[in-house]
Amino acid sequence: MAHILLTEDDDAVRAFVKRALELDGHKVTAVEDGAEAALVLLQQQGKFDLLLSDIRMPEMDGIELAMQSSQRYPGLPILLMTGYADQRERSEEVGKCVKDVLTKPFSLVEIRKAVSVALADESSEQTAVA
Repeated sequence: MAHILLTEDDDAVRAFVKRALELDGHKVTAVEDGAEAALVLLQQQGKFDLLLSDIRMPEMDGIELAMQSSQRYPGLPILLMTGYADQRERSEEVGKCVKDVLTKPFSLVEIRKAVSVALADESSEQTAVA
């Protein structure tokens, strides 16, 4: 299964999403903010199958993380989450590098499906290139 970098500053949401994705067999590395996620990406040389990040966080927000990550690791699919309508609109700044933006609150089924779709989209793009 996939190795996912989860970036979420809310402890309860981070634990919920991590558990949901692990139920599907994914390996999840969970961090609290964008700056920490950027460091983990650098240390791991971008070797994740998906970056799943909240948009609104202290230190570095998800938009900045997505923009930075898409430049450094162009093949890394990115999925964003937000509970704020204005942040969802801001996510349009990152355009093609973001697969989707999930609106909080979401259910267990919704987060698992969104991740599954993002990963499937990425594998079908890689197959088309090969």
